Amino acid sequence: MIVIPAIDLRDGACVQFAGGPYSDVCVRTDNPFDVACRWVQDGFRRLHLTDLDAATGRGSNADAVRDLLANAPAALQVGGGVRTSEGVQRIIGEGARWVVLSPGVLEEPRWLSDTARAFPRQLIVAADVADRRIVSHGSPRTVTRDILDVVDELNDLPLAGLLVTAVRRRGSLAGTDLFLMEDVAELSVHPVLAAGGIAAMHELRDLADRQVAGVVVGLALYTGALVPRVVAEEFAE
Repeated sequence: MIVIPAIDLRDGACVQFAGGPYSDVCVRTDNPFDVACRWVQDGFRRLHLTDLDAATGRGSNADAVRDLLANAPAALQVGGGVRTSEGVQRIIGEGARWVVLSPGVLEEPRWLSDTARAFPRQLIVAADVADRRIVSHGSPRTVTRDILDVVDELNDLPLAGLLVTAVRRRGSLAGTDLFLMEDVAELSVHPVLAAGGIAAMHELRDLADRQVAGVVVGLALYTGALVPRVVAEEFAE
């Protein structure tokens, strides 16, 4: 299993939230490239980059994304506001190894199918889950389908992976939803990446034991709840 540090961009800076409203930033670093280099120096080989402003319709960090793709010494998976095939092509052309698509794409199954086949093994579908149902906060509608039903359908597509976030635990350091991640990993033919609430080494080991392929970690690494070098030493790949 691999642990993937999160780099979330807002107004050109790298930020982390401790739950709560979008305005409640608890960690902010003005130079995202410095953050990326620090994670690589700690031993991480893959980073999760999200343009929060693009994802929420508040703006864009396209320049910062391009800079990181051109210069960061790590493989990057990039998401945030990617809603068209042209957008996928642009980000891949700029150097992203994978593109992370928001849960809203699950409302457009034909587009998702066509795009996945146009970019095989390069797309990761994000699924924000609450009470075992998918929610899509960036869409006019809310997907209220059972996560396992959706996983079963996604198994037919040539995806690079599925990113499952336990949204009620995100930014809480309250622990992972182990049973959710176990059930998804058991059903999915694609690599499953877990996110939301992870705060301890034993949680990472428990997820690895349940065949979760990777874990995206934000606040726990930024605050020292998890020691980056220790995590990277055990979960670099």
